[in-house]
Amino acid sequence: MIENTPPAQRRPIRAGERWDLGFPAERSVTQWERRHEAGEVPGRWPYGLDALSAFADVRPIDLREPGLLSKARSRAGLGIRPVSDAVGITWDENAAWRMSIVAPHASRATGVIWLTDTAARGGEVGGLARVLAGCDVLWALSEAQLEPLSSLVPGPRCEYVRFAIDHEFFTPQPLPPVLRVVSVGGDRDRDTAALFRAFEIIRERMPHVELVAQTTSTLPPPPGVTIVRHLPHARLRDLYASATVVMIATHANLHVSGMTVSLEAMATGRPVTITRTPGMEDYVEEGRTGLLSPVDDPDALAAHTIDLLSDPERVAAMGAAARTVVESRFTPAHMAAQIARIVSGL
Repeated sequence: MIENTPPAQRRPIRAGERWDLGFPAERSVTQWERRHEAGEVPGRWPYGLDALSAFADVRPIDLREPGLLSKARSRAGLGIRPVSDAVGITWDENAAWRMSIVAPHASRATGVIWLTDTAARGGEVGGLARVLAGCDVLWALSEAQLEPLSSLVPGPRCEYVRFAIDHEFFTPQPLPPVLRVVSVGGDRDRDTAALFRAFEIIRERMPHVELVAQTTSTLPPPPGVTIVRHLPHARLRDLYASATVVMIATHANLHVSGMTVSLEAMATGRPVTITRTPGMEDYVEEGRTGLLSPVDDPDALAAHTIDLLSDPERVAAMGAAARTVVESRFTPAHMAAQIARIVSGL
């Protein structure tokens, strides 16, 4: 993967520059590497962050769950002193909180995923905001998050980083012999009601089309929809390959819910029909790699999907374009180059 780092963005490792990459212990890099070698999971490290090794001396560390005493000391401002002069890097705000307690670093950088939407919905973010305020730089995977993030956590520099997926794990596959619509994902911003209504409309118009949803929702599915619960990554890859179109419905959100599934489907060579939320256009290009519909509009989502199902040549062309876009913009090497740029020299 590292060999694919954009040449213009590569640079030699600086002498003495070390980065500690912290992951929750339950997502141990050692275990993840073994699973990757067995072909079970994408990326040698979670999120493909092993590609950062092209830019610095990177050491993955497991972050254990803090004990009650450690949490109490942290709330009282009595945490341990920094344990390393390396830059501490974490993927999201929850891992950043854990690192601040069990392995604090004087220089810190982290991604932020959920905080802005939690705050927008009236949730409590004070504790996490205080942790993030101690960071040197924060990044978000949606440009729509930058302004609210800067307001919630004044002080650190806020940057936009494009997300990426393992394009060598999710590879182009031939279109299936039967028409099938697949939906994947169940995070808190998925709109299952709108998804199921879109499925109903498609079934009314095209009863021969197969409909499959991978979801943990307990909402009863409409007739004709096959529900799949948890899938390991290798079987998820097969599910994408069985699709003609991948369809995703989300509620309004700032963190681009559905971008992971979109990119994995695009890497497989499938067009995406998805809800248009702030930042989604950075991942799914309207008319080229997918079609975007308004929030809470299952009729438009279904209509876009039916349009594609009715035009196999367009499906093939958009799927090929989607794969090309992933290779040119959304590989781990591209994402690592962006993170390296904003972390370098802290």
